[in-house]
Amino acid sequence: QVQLVESGGGLVQPGGSLRLSCAASGSIFSIDAMDWYRQAPGKQRELVAGITSGGSTNYADSVKGRFTISRDNAKNTVYLQMNSLKPEDTAVYCCNAHVQTDPHGSTWYGWGQGTQVTVSA
Repeated sequence: QVQLVESGGGLVQPGGSLRLSCAASGSIFSIDAMDWYRQAPGKQRELVAGITSGGSTNYADSVKGRFTISRDNAKNTVYLQMNSLKPEDTAVYCCNAHVQTDPHGSTWYGWGQGTQVTVSA
């Protein structure tokens, strides 16, 4: 089994910054893609940013130029640096990961519990 644990959320003023972390642990042989999603109250969950095992990244248009996703493969951790935060960035942020759990092709796909980000004056 694999666990994903997010951290780094909190309350920040507009224009401020936060850095989210998501650490994977458990039966991990390798990790393929890792993504950050968010869900605001009354809205559908949306993809914020993703990163492949090779380091290729993609972003939602609403966060391009403000957010940066990165990963530390040695630590099985993905990060989301969020700058110039806006009230509309307020949401629960969750990570997910596509994990190979052994060298024979077994895989796991799942979510962390989420971390709340609130942007407010």
